[in-house]
Amino acid sequence: MTTQITDMLGRPVRDLRISVTDRCNFRCTYCMPAEVYGERYHFLPREAILSYEETARLTRLFVDLGVSKVRITGGEPLVRQGLEQLVAMLDSIDGIDDLTLTTNGYLLAEHAETLRSAGLRRVTVSLDTLDPEIFGVMNGKGYSPEAVLDGIAAAERAGFDPIKINAVVERGVNDHTVLDMVRRFKGTGHIVRFIEFMDVGTLNAWQRDKVVPSAELVEQVNAVFPIEPLAPNYRGEVAERWRFLDGDGEVGFISSVTQPFCGDCNRVRITPQGEVVTCLFATGGTDLKTPLRSGESDDELRDRIANIWRARTDRYSELRASLQATETRKIEMFQIGG
Repeated sequence: MTTQITDMLGRPVRDLRISVTDRCNFRCTYCMPAEVYGERYHFLPREAILSYEETARLTRLFVDLGVSKVRITGGEPLVRQGLEQLVAMLDSIDGIDDLTLTTNGYLLAEHAETLRSAGLRRVTVSLDTLDPEIFGVMNGKGYSPEAVLDGIAAAERAGFDPIKINAVVERGVNDHTVLDMVRRFKGTGHIVRFIEFMDVGTLNAWQRDKVVPSAELVEQVNAVFPIEPLAPNYRGEVAERWRFLDGDGEVGFISSVTQPFCGDCNRVRITPQGEVVTCLFATGGTDLKTPLRSGESDDELRDRIANIWRARTDRYSELRASLQATETRKIEMFQIGG
C-alpha cells in the first residue's frame, strides 16, 4: 500500500525523475559546454551506473511512498542501449499514472515506435530554436534542427500525444526566434513551453541579465497570437498554461527565476550512479547505490528514502539571491536531467 510522505514544508513526493546516463550527444551551452566536456572528459564507467533492474527496484519503493509520475532523463537517455527494457519494467509497476521521457530528439526517430510499444506514454523534446545556425551553436555540435523535427514527427506517428517541446530562452541568443517556434507548432497539437534560462550547475556562465522573463514572452506571443491563461492540470505543475483564443492549442511558460514555484515542488531525482537529489539546484545527493548493492531489504531502503524526503527543506529558487552569494558548486544539469 502507498504511504504518502511529506517534507519539512509539507510537500508530498509525487514526481520521480530518473537520469539513466550522464552522457549526451549534444554539448548545449547551458548544460554541457563543449569547452569543458570535450573528447577527453571521462564519464561514469558502466559499473558505476545503476542497472535497469536496480532502477526499477528503487522506483517501486518511491511509488510506495507516493510517487505517481516518472520521467526518464539523462544526459541524453536515448544514448543508453536498450532503454525500452527499462520502460517495460517501469510500465509494469502499479501506481505509475504517467511514464514519460525527456530527450533532445536527435535519436528519437529510430526509437519512437519501440519506446511506445514498451509502454512509454508521453515524450518531451528539447528544441531551443528552429534557426539552423543558432541551433547549431546552442547544441555545441553544429547539428541542424531537422533531425529533431524528424524525431517529433516519428513520435507523432507512434501515437505519443501530446508531445511537449521545451525551449530554453537566452537573451541575445535565441529570444528573437520565439515567435517562429510558436508559428511552427501552433495547431499541430504539440505544446511548446518556453523555459527561463536557469543557473543549474556552475559551468553554464549564467547571468541574471541573460534571463528573459516569461511575462515578457507572454506579451510577445500575445501581440501576434492572442492567448489567455488556463488553469493548471494539477497542483505543482511547473508550466503556466495559456490557450490560443482561436482554439489552435496552447503554449506554456516555465518561470523558475522570476516566478519560483518551490512551494509546490514535489519532484525528486535519481542520478545515474544512484544518488537521491531533492532539488534541481542541489549541491549534492544521498547515496542509495551502496546500501542497495550491500543487500539492504526493500523495507530498509524504503525507510532510508522516506527519511531523506522528510528532512527536505529545499527552496533554492525562492532564496536564489541570498544563496548565490554563499554557494560553492551545484550538481550539473546533465547529471540529474531537467
